Amino acid sequence: MEYGRTYNFSAGPATMPVPVLEEIANEVLNYRGCGTGVMEMSHRSKVYQTIIDEAEADLRELMGIPDNYKVLFIQGGATLQFAMIPMNLLKNGVADYIVTGAWSQKAYKEAQKYGKINLVATSKDRNYSYIPDCSDLPIDPDADYVFIVENETIHGNTFWALPNTKGKPLVSDQSSMFLSGPCNVSDYGMIFAGAQKNVGPSGLAIVIIREDLLNRDLDPKTPTYLDYAIHADNGSMYNTPNCWAIYVCGKVFKYLKKIGGLEAMAKINEDKAKILYDFLDSSALFAGTVDKCDRSLMNVPFVTGDSEKDAAVVAATKAAGFDNLKGHKSVGGLRASIYNAMPAEGVEALVEFLREFEKANA
Repeated sequence: MEYGRTYNFSAGPATMPVPVLEEIANEVLNYRGCGTGVMEMSHRSKVYQTIIDEAEADLRELMGIPDNYKVLFIQGGATLQFAMIPMNLLKNGVADYIVTGAWSQKAYKEAQKYGKINLVATSKDRNYSYIPDCSDLPIDPDADYVFIVENETIHGNTFWALPNTKGKPLVSDQSSMFLSGPCNVSDYGMIFAGAQKNVGPSGLAIVIIREDLLNRDLDPKTPTYLDYAIHADNGSMYNTPNCWAIYVCGKVFKYLKKIGGLEAMAKINEDKAKILYDFLDSSALFAGTVDKCDRSLMNVPFVTGDSEKDAAVVAATKAAGFDNLKGHKSVGGLRASIYNAMPAEGVEALVEFLREFEKANA
């Protein structure tokens, strides 16, 4: 790779597009002749206001976000949203959660601090290796929303069809699939994503929320910063935002527009994932851990079936210059996160390495 970079298969913070990094590098000391870099710039300046306004406009264009949805840039990452969502969206005090992996389990547990939280479907019985049937869920009539993690980073499954929420607002954590393909925002009440997997540095959550879900009658004890309406009313500038992360995300949004938008990105991701899945499906040594119909295009966990051999493969990948391929402890084996910015050549190189490892250990 260029600049002596390795192929980074980390689940996040993850690899970023080289053209974006090059552009950022050229602007670190002096952003477009203004005399300072973005990290040093006042968030109240006209220059920075243009940066955040362009970032929002480009994201709206990429996703076709309707006018009745607010776009918010909030610090704290996606994990903070696990608390902010019930704090803001619970009006009847009831919500329904679908648990399909480690992150939805964390969200479900966090939400239980704030109301009656129903578990309406789960795939825990097979270690989250599939997506349960969500076509006729026991939705609570009083539920304020239905929550999913649309792509589970650790367990490598994804919702290829959204659940039937029976008219209740769908809240989706899209962190590890955000902007990986087209998305009909109108199907959701709220979408949120941590930036550090597909669009930028860590420490930022992007929230897309329908205006009617902004609750202006919150519990008075709710911390001001945790009120979505506050962020919406202040254009994500209630306090000093994560200026650097927003700036970088804005660069990625422009890059995605330049390569053809989310339709083009989806095709790239499908072709890229096919390279790895085709190998796993034909391998006598390696196997994927998720049902084929529910596989993620972003996070691919796979195993040999022998923990010692798994460890040997991980060690060999490190020696060969591949980064962050060790699987999460709850799944074991290996995991390749092949987000938007992972080039096809990186996946091809990994497959060639695994193929040679298999031959050598036949």
